[in-house]
Amino acid sequence: MPQALERAEGCWSWVVLLACLVAQGLTLGFPTCIGIFFTELQHEFQASNSETSWFPSIQTAMLHAGGPLCSILVGRFGCRATMMLGGALASLGMVASSFCRTLSQLYLTAGFITGLGMCFSFQSSITAMGLYFTRWRVLANALASAGVSLGIMLWPLLSRYLLEDLGWRGTFLIFGGVLLHGCVCGAILRPGAILRPVATSVAPKIREDLPPPSKRPTRGFLVACGQAIQRHLAFDILLHNAGYRVYTLGVVWMIMGFPLPHVFLVPYATRHGVDEHRAALLISIIGFSNIFLRPMAGLVAGRQDFASHRKYLFSLATLLNGLTNLVCTVSADFRVLVGYCLVYSVSMSGIGALLFQVLMDIVPMDRFPSALGLFTILESISILISPPLAGLLLDTTNNFSYVFYMSSFFLVSAALFMSGSFCALRKKERQSRQVQAEGAVTEAAPEGTLTVEDTDSSEKRLHTEIMYVTSV
Repeated sequence: MPQALERAEGCWSWVVLLACLVAQGLTLGFPTCIGIFFTELQHEFQASNSETSWFPSIQTAMLHAGGPLCSILVGRFGCRATMMLGGALASLGMVASSFCRTLSQLYLTAGFITGLGMCFSFQSSITAMGLYFTRWRVLANALASAGVSLGIMLWPLLSRYLLEDLGWRGTFLIFGGVLLHGCVCGAILRPGAILRPVATSVAPKIREDLPPPSKRPTRGFLVACGQAIQRHLAFDILLHNAGYRVYTLGVVWMIMGFPLPHVFLVPYATRHGVDEHRAALLISIIGFSNIFLRPMAGLVAGRQDFASHRKYLFSLATLLNGLTNLVCTVSADFRVLVGYCLVYSVSMSGIGALLFQVLMDIVPMDRFPSALGLFTILESISILISPPLAGLLLDTTNNFSYVFYMSSFFLVSAALFMSGSFCALRKKERQSRQVQAEGAVTEAAPEGTLTVEDTDSSEKRLHTEIMYVTSV
């Protein structure tokens, strides 16, 4: 498993940061522009809201679900080759999608292939950031996530401009060329950099924990499969790490509502009479605001004072994000929507800056790739279900307000669940430490005895006390 580099945070680390910033702008920023093509694709293929919603949901789900496969490729070939492969796949999928004649073909090309390529580029960049940075890791993650903000700002503007002149097919063809720059970002990573681990003592420890090889071939194969699953999907961490379990479940529930404004905000604005150019500008406003807000959120979260409170800051950002979506249920006036986008950007920047940093705080860095793989697979299930479910709700009610009510419900409930669960775990941990401390004092007494004052007489008597110490 790749470890932190010997010369982490050198000059080349900041060049890698720039490459990861561009890679995240090309990948995570891209799905936000799909709303620009929503109505166009719906008319082209004569599809319902729910059927059209499957396209962005498949693409975004694959962007997250390919995590374990990306982890295997990173472990075998390194971040450099994996990121370059991702750029090639993302480009190939978008070029092929420009020739699609049915919506199901679009699901395969722009949805599955492009989404998988984006996953390889994005997740290998996240792993590379963890390898190249140690002391400034929080700030580096926040700066890299600013690339997402640049993508959110530029992709909708480029989409609207190209859509008018070239149509959606010509636009997707151009997008294929743009996404090919992910190969350039991958080439910037040094070929042999991740092969020089610092913590060489980790590998023997892992080998000692593995069961001895079996003489029977069948059992040996099952053991090998179990080891591979444990290495690339952190089910053991999910079972034994309560913090990881709470955080994963909370984020999976949160994702049911988080991507909905990115998909339905532009159709919602155009449905209520907002010009198409101004509607596309709404997504760009969110992206432009995040360029400044995400690094600020990273600086705040990176302070030592907030190190133990990052998960609570993430819960607070999720809560504010959910409450902000209720603004869209009140009015669809363009000025109101601009105010909504500005306020929404504040909470979104907190979520973007802290999402993976909190995960790094909860699990050890040597297990981070496998923990990220399982985390993103579970996350992708929600991403796959959420937009079609919202589209079905829209087809049934023909009212966009219910979509934003749905988004708010999932975000607010997830924030309350995570904050409450983390507080309960912290309280339980304190009680466990107190019990262990009392047990240590008890064991220090000679022969396990304590002198206790008897209230019935002035004579001191010896009482034997048995202390049971439990650990969480």
